[in-house]
Amino acid sequence: MTGRSTVVNALRAQRIELPSWAFGNSGTRFKVFAQRGVPRDPFEKIADAAQVHRYTGVAPTVALHIPWDRVDDYGALARHASDLGVALGTINSNVFQDDDYMLGSVTNPDARIRRKALDHLLACVDVMDATGSRDLKLWFSDGTNYPGQDDIRARQDRLAEALTAVRDRLGPDQRMLLEYKLFEPAFYTMDVPDWGTAYAHCLQLGDKALVVVDTGHHAPGTNIEFIVAMLLRAGKLGGFDFNSRFYADDDLMVGSADPFQLFRIMHEVVQADALRHESGVAFMLDQCHNIEPKIPGQIRSVMNVQEATAKALLVDVAALRHAQSSGDVLGANAVLMDAYNTDVRPLLAAVRTEMGLDPDPMGAYARSGYGDRMVIERVGGQQAGWGA
Repeated sequence: MTGRSTVVNALRAQRIELPSWAFGNSGTRFKVFAQRGVPRDPFEKIADAAQVHRYTGVAPTVALHIPWDRVDDYGALARHASDLGVALGTINSNVFQDDDYMLGSVTNPDARIRRKALDHLLACVDVMDATGSRDLKLWFSDGTNYPGQDDIRARQDRLAEALTAVRDRLGPDQRMLLEYKLFEPAFYTMDVPDWGTAYAHCLQLGDKALVVVDTGHHAPGTNIEFIVAMLLRAGKLGGFDFNSRFYADDDLMVGSADPFQLFRIMHEVVQADALRHESGVAFMLDQCHNIEPKIPGQIRSVMNVQEATAKALLVDVAALRHAQSSGDVLGANAVLMDAYNTDVRPLLAAVRTEMGLDPDPMGAYARSGYGDRMVIERVGGQQAGWGA
């Protein structure tokens, strides 16, 4: 069984990136719910994200979404983040909310609109240059609603052309992470609907292109840990967008719908030694806190990932390998279940104490009074949201 010091060191070194948009107002396609004290600009989003890192100790970077987080001076935003003890991370492009993109962005049949979308993606690389970001995350809402609406193969050609142009613009230490989604907003075909499509494009694009697994972007019953294992084996897993789903792309807090699934995913990560920062796998939350308060929602999500990770680290690998090699089906399953059923909360509380943190991040944040102060201070202006 893995020694305690090894487990503790891995948990102390864990890094989970926060999404700036999780701190803004969000909702469903029917309603965006406003909450008091919500940030009004990217600087206030970073301040809220810094609170999550302050109480968890493992969330030191914040992903930006462009144009939601557009500012005049990205250097100033980076310095602001540094002053608060965090840094800017992944840059996420947005080519899905402009009216021109009704029939697609980079796969649109109109060459003018394709050029507009590509220019935005290239501008996002400029933002990466200004912020020192390593990763550009690409998600496309492109697709069709009806058979015959457009040429499926031609759209893949247009996609490949745009992805190639973006790859060629990247700097030597920069990467592009291609995200897939089964459906929505297009319902007949999505142009990047699954991991196989994303993988096929990334394979052609070379080492700078990797696949992102959003845990909410699959059909019901999909074995996500199998996808993770395959991409790890191929060296093409660039990162995760962690959230939970019951029915569709619910964007609920990670681990809230199926904590056992999250454990199984993290087991594959740990077995591939991909938890280390040097592995190149980025772990990011991608959630919309519609009815729960934003900062506590992010703290709880980080804690959920920590718990799943701790359980995965506690798997008795030697016993598991012995049971697997001897064909002991029930014995092998029992090894995993023993780790999953372990209450790791005392272990994580001890780790936080050793890191100089409060062992109860949720309680510590509540006692800080930060949320109440923001309600009082953030009066006036336009609250941030994801623009629905």
